[in-house]
Amino acid sequence: KLDPMVSANDCPHGTAFTVSVDYKVGLTTGISAAQRCNTVHALANGNVQGSDFVRPGHVFPLVAKEGGVLIRSGHTEAAVDITRLAGEPPVGVISELVNDDGTVKRGQQVLDFAREHKLIIISVADIISYRQQRERLVERQNTFEVTTAAGPAASHTYTTPFDPVQHMALVFGEIGDGKNVPVRLHRENLISDVFGDRSELADAYNIFKQEGRGVLVYLREGTAGVPAAVLGEMPTATGEGEDTQSAQTREEEWREIGLGAQILRDLGVTSIRLLSSSSRHYVGLSGFGIEISETISG
Repeated sequence: KLDPMVSANDCPHGTAFTVSVDYKVGLTTGISAAQRCNTVHALANGNVQGSDFVRPGHVFPLVAKEGGVLIRSGHTEAAVDITRLAGEPPVGVISELVNDDGTVKRGQQVLDFAREHKLIIISVADIISYRQQRERLVERQNTFEVTTAAGPAASHTYTTPFDPVQHMALVFGEIGDGKNVPVRLHRENLISDVFGDRSELADAYNIFKQEGRGVLVYLREGTAGVPAAVLGEMPTATGEGEDTQSAQTREEEWREIGLGAQILRDLGVTSIRLLSSSSRHYVGLSGFGIEISETISG
């Protein structure tokens, strides 16, 4: 067992350090690259016992969060996710690239290093996107009947492993073969939905009534439905050239496109007539297996 390095971790990125270690076998100072490599191999060996290490040492084990980069977009989780996706045991090694003056390589410097040494680069954001597109992350919880402005509807609630809120899909009429279904993807905004202009929902309801079928995917967000941007709870950047704005965009696209698409697929929908405001674009839906046959702008 490796205990946490400190009882109260106030590391800026919340990195879960344990006590540092060295592998006893062949140990002298433990500081050389060869001996650190020996320690890394031992840490990855399931047959090695805790008593085979000395503490403190020169290798710093980290603990990845369950759920990987979908829970915490950190290098620790990325290293474990990559090995798991490759079908290997979930153990990885991470290391910083440094310049001759001791500063950490960033951005173009990393790209130049990879090009020089013929290395392949992927980002934490790439791993997040890959997992979101290929893993089933929604689970239907409950189904019940509701009465809406567009008439009766079957309401289905959904959860994800990493999100405490329940998302909802209202199904009007019969989905049938799942093709060309009128669909509205709507991100929850309690302030706007209750106190503001509700024309977007009203327009969708009118089309559902005219068509005799349709799906409203109501995607929950923030605390008590208040957008995260209002509360200052913005997604964090991955630290690999991705700024906070890019992280926010990635999170918004996942919530609307990825999560919405997985809910639609669970309902048996394969192609949609998308009811959308002219300012919204959902070209990424096809990457999640949903075809947009038509876009109806409000």
